[in-house]
Amino acid sequence: MGAQERTLAQQASRLRLRVQELIDGVTAAEEEFAPHLFAVRPEHRLSAINLVHYVWLRGRDIRDLQADLAELGLSSLGRLESRVLPTLLTLNRTLSVMAGEGSGDQPWITEMPIGPALLERNATEMLGAQAEDRASRIMVTFPSAAATDPGLVREMVEAGMDIARVNCAHDGPAEWEAMINNLRAAGGGHCLVAMDLAGPKLRTGPVAAGPQVVKVRPHRDESGTVVDPAVVMLVGHPVDDEAAFPLRIPVADASWLGERRIGEKLRFTDARGAKRTLVVTDLVVDDRGEPAVIAELARTAYFTPGLRLAPGGDATPGHVGQLPTRSGFHLIRAGEHIILTRSLDPAQPTPGGPHRIGCTLEQVFQDARPGERIHFDDGKIHGVITAVNTDRIDVTVESAGVDGVKLRAEKGINLPDTHLDMPALTDEDIAALPFVVEHADMVNYSFVRDERDVADLLDRVKTLGRDDLAVVLKIETVEAFQNLPQMLLEAMRWREVGVMIARGDLAVEAGFERLAEVQEEILWLCEAAHVPVIWATQVLESLAKEGLATRAEVTDAAMSMRAECVMLNKGPFIVEAIRFLHDVLERMQDHVSKKQTLLRRLRSWDLQAWAEQQ
Repeated sequence: MGAQERTLAQQASRLRLRVQELIDGVTAAEEEFAPHLFAVRPEHRLSAINLVHYVWLRGRDIRDLQADLAELGLSSLGRLESRVLPTLLTLNRTLSVMAGEGSGDQPWITEMPIGPALLERNATEMLGAQAEDRASRIMVTFPSAAATDPGLVREMVEAGMDIARVNCAHDGPAEWEAMINNLRAAGGGHCLVAMDLAGPKLRTGPVAAGPQVVKVRPHRDESGTVVDPAVVMLVGHPVDDEAAFPLRIPVADASWLGERRIGEKLRFTDARGAKRTLVVTDLVVDDRGEPAVIAELARTAYFTPGLRLAPGGDATPGHVGQLPTRSGFHLIRAGEHIILTRSLDPAQPTPGGPHRIGCTLEQVFQDARPGERIHFDDGKIHGVITAVNTDRIDVTVESAGVDGVKLRAEKGINLPDTHLDMPALTDEDIAALPFVVEHADMVNYSFVRDERDVADLLDRVKTLGRDDLAVVLKIETVEAFQNLPQMLLEAMRWREVGVMIARGDLAVEAGFERLAEVQEEILWLCEAAHVPVIWATQVLESLAKEGLATRAEVTDAAMSMRAECVMLNKGPFIVEAIRFLHDVLERMQDHVSKKQTLLRRLRSWDLQAWAEQQ
């Protein structure tokens, strides 16, 4: 043996000892957690073992070992998630041969199927068969209109929807059943139904309504020149909201509309004292079959109830009727103070603060502590809690955009540092469960936080007589992320288990700068457990809501194919978004399959600390 061969053999021998240490470590972890592993269903046991192996391994930094293995042209362990011990044993055998320490007769694992095959099996059983022409399934949130518009549901199915998501936080059983019936009638027999339990609603309370005022303005070019006048429809009945073009403005006396003529000028003084003129351009019948007037406005005006519309001459003036009230808001700026209250009476906005507003979850007043972080409205407002008592929580605002943020009613509140001592299942969730069990293929578990929450849902579903309902754990809090290994082991006593990365609340809680990292770690952990993942929240959001995707959204959609399912939220252009996502996933399926990773130490999950708690 030459000097170079001896050096190579010595290097291989040294690396084999490192790999053997890892083998010994994962094997010891498996023995320590044997009671948990034997509690899972038999078909998930090998996956549970692999999960424990992976969590133990990722508690160590082995990047130097990866680099040394790559120099020898061997596996760098960057793709071992789904088969940890088989990969280590194979590598150990190879190194033994290279070191001249044996004939390659080191042990292999023979009873464990190839990891990706287990993941594919589980994904197919839970999410349905994967389409041949694209990499991931597509889940789509049903809008309320899906209960009354069978044509919309049919278009969604034809565009490529695989799973219809019904959000139990909205509508009710009658509407949910109508949505599902429309899905079946639309030829969506292959489509599965997922129903989201709402979970604890931690939101801002009501805010006193703003003034009854409607702003109407013409379309101007960049220089401020009017390109097109504003067009309004004067109608003789109340208007509940600010309708889209043509904007409807009610008048107090419907008969007054019948006296108008084309070309007539209706002069008025708006809410700001500005003199303006409406020019009648057409006499029509509105969607109620009642007389209406189309008029143009060349300059911006603010309409309020009672505003006088003067035709001129001896003609009787008309008056604007009741208008929809604007939703109220607090304008929050950095350095100001927010006071959360138990009372859900409409809050009165106070310029400069302190801004009092209700909180919909009473448990917060028992569990929040000074010094803990608090975020409002998807992280637009960041603050820190400075004082807590039984009826109020004082918050100092640390950031709220450049020019302030309008905080309205029903906006989310996130408490990333606070443990809320309450079950994840609310009374409303428990009431909805019988419907879910009867009609759905899977239930999405919102705001689940630990293995006790998982056990609670599984026991309730089993009591209702349904053991084949797939359970999807929505990871949307830091607490759930930290407890994910334990929750997966608990969930593996069930037949079909999945994970949804709910990136909206998760980004706020973990910090936007950490979202990509946390998302990756969830994907790795679920691959180790052979658990299918649903990639959710704001996928092609601009396209679904506004009809045009951003470049960043397209890249995000392309990366989403690393999950077994991708979820789209509702919007006016949802059918176009489904088609677009289908095309992106089809193009990407031949380019990407998961990815290689560097195995630095992960501090997200501490296996030893968990063992000591048992």
